[in-house]
Amino acid sequence: MNQINPRKLLNSKWTAVKPVNKEKHFIITEVEFDEDGNVIYCLIEAIMSKRDRSIDWRELQNEETWRQGWK
Repeated sequence: MNQINPRKLLNSKWTAVKPVNKEKHFIITEVEFDEDGNVIYCLIEAIMSKRDRSIDWRELQNEETWRQGWK
């Protein structure tokens, strides 16, 4: 399980273990917090295609789907 500090999500880099549409490398471009400091919105962008989508940041903890950094 990837250990993630929600405060350090912004601009963090991720590699998809099983790329879809040849999109392998991603970066977190937007993170919003509620008044209690919990993540309520997270936007991830593919580096090559610049396509972005909303993601539940807890999905990034799954090592079978995501790896930290660009590998």
